[in-house]
Amino acid sequence: MRSSCRLFQIFLLALILGSLSGCAMFQPDDPGYNDPRKAQNIVRTASSQEGKQYRMGGASPSRGFDCSGLIWWAYRQNGLKVPRITADQARAGYAVPKSQPKPGDIMVFRTSNGPRGLHTGIYAGNNTFIHSPRRGKTVRRENMQPYWGNKLIAVRRIII
Repeated sequence: MRSSCRLFQIFLLALILGSLSGCAMFQPDDPGYNDPRKAQNIVRTASSQEGKQYRMGGASPSRGFDCSGLIWWAYRQNGLKVPRITADQARAGYAVPKSQPKPGDIMVFRTSNGPRGLHTGIYAGNNTFIHSPRRGKTVRRENMQPYWGNKLIAVRRIII
């Protein structure tokens, strides 16, 4: 009885520490995360949702999308896992210089102060990204300049 209780405590501690570490939820050795074609597929998948309504907490074509829900859904449709929450997406994968994004990378923007002041999108190439901007708007592709380029704080690469 004591050993099973102790094993449970160890498991619980490992679970808590793993969730606090901001780990990336993916295994770089997994071939799915090494396939550059997947990055283009993710861009196509996200682009297929252009025109869908923004919905806070939304993460599906039928319910609409918030910014992180669109990213989570597009990656999931391509067999890859990323965190669902914006702040976690901002720490997922690998940091990339802001001047060197590739299609499929997660773009992280600071839109206001505080923990809810982050916004994410998927880099689509040619200085554009796909995102679900805010209430009353729809999923769309936008140019990084001038507005979004000034708000960009990080680029996170999931597919290496």
